[in-house]
Amino acid sequence: MTSGSSPKRIAVVATVYRYLSHAQHFVDRFLVGYPYEGRWRRPDMRVVSLYVDQKPGGDQSVDRAREFGFRVYPTIAEALRCGGDRLAVDAVLIIGEHGDYPTNELGQKLYPRHAFFKACVKVFEADGRGVPVYNDKHLSTSFEKAREMLDDARRLRFPVLAGSSLPVTWRLPDLELPLDCEVEDALMVGGGGSDAMDYHALEAMQCMIERRKGGETGVRAVQMIEGEAVWKAGEEGRWSKALLEAALSRSDSPCGLPVEDGRTYDLLGQGELPKLVEKPVAYFIEYNDGLKATLLMLNGAVRDFCFAARLKGAPAPVSTQFFLTPIPNVTYSACLVAKIEEMIETGRAPFPAERTLIVSGMLESCLTSRLQGHGRLETPHLKVVYRAPAESQHGRA
Repeated sequence: MTSGSSPKRIAVVATVYRYLSHAQHFVDRFLVGYPYEGRWRRPDMRVVSLYVDQKPGGDQSVDRAREFGFRVYPTIAEALRCGGDRLAVDAVLIIGEHGDYPTNELGQKLYPRHAFFKACVKVFEADGRGVPVYNDKHLSTSFEKAREMLDDARRLRFPVLAGSSLPVTWRLPDLELPLDCEVEDALMVGGGGSDAMDYHALEAMQCMIERRKGGETGVRAVQMIEGEAVWKAGEEGRWSKALLEAALSRSDSPCGLPVEDGRTYDLLGQGELPKLVEKPVAYFIEYNDGLKATLLMLNGAVRDFCFAARLKGAPAPVSTQFFLTPIPNVTYSACLVAKIEEMIETGRAPFPAERTLIVSGMLESCLTSRLQGHGRLETPHLKVVYRAPAESQHGRA
């Protein structure tokens, strides 16, 4: 908390504001505070306005506004100007997750994140200044629109923080790959639905391997396969069984016999995965620098997100679990709120939004591979270049 200064004023632009929505998780922490690093943290910031696109059953926006003294405005421009004629806030939170929206042919839910962002940019352009913006999860389902968003931020010189909580949550064990290490192979394991949970998994994998020697230089090609082809690819060596074993060894949510009668067992070695996973999915990512990485979505086998990698010169794989605490508190969101606070206070994003840009593009391209018959897809447009921050950004206390 900063003392001796006026609280920073925040406008929130959200799809919905209801129990367990992302808006509720993030905004409530700015309203009442949250536990973080062993103490109760109260942001020296004040939510002063809200635009909410939909008000389904269980909407909390009106009650929260009444309780905490902010207004709900009918347009984004009015929310950013607090009903006046000039930009009247110090930061904007765009939380385009949850709500009733259509789905495109790739299976992506068309949340209006790009439209929300562009409405903010329109205000910034008209009023002659921009303010820090946090964009929850994907920048957009379209890579071209996502790139346009970051181009706008660079042009108007306002910082953008984007992405999900997984890169900043706690890790079990507390693993960070050394900066400029040589990664020989990498594998991520996750569970959940497409375009929601696979985004989380891809971004978690990216936040680890972006620390490799030379930094991030982009993605050359992707491929997405499903069903029996996933197991066949493992037998052919397209993904590493040793890395899968290392990743699964970090899971706290193995399904099957552990749930039925409490026993532990070797999901991979005892051949249980094909029995548990009805429709496995593999995402193959080929990077421009030659690294190949794999995401395996194993619904029915595990319910958490685990990573493993082989580093040059290391005698064994390194691995970790991205720790997700239970509802309703989902305290891993507090780790991300702390980073949003940091950006608002300093005017600098603690990690690059280019990570979210490349992951948004990887996911769109993988889903396109599926739509086009699961073939390998060249991705010259994903030449996204950036360096990871030297300092670790995940929860450590």
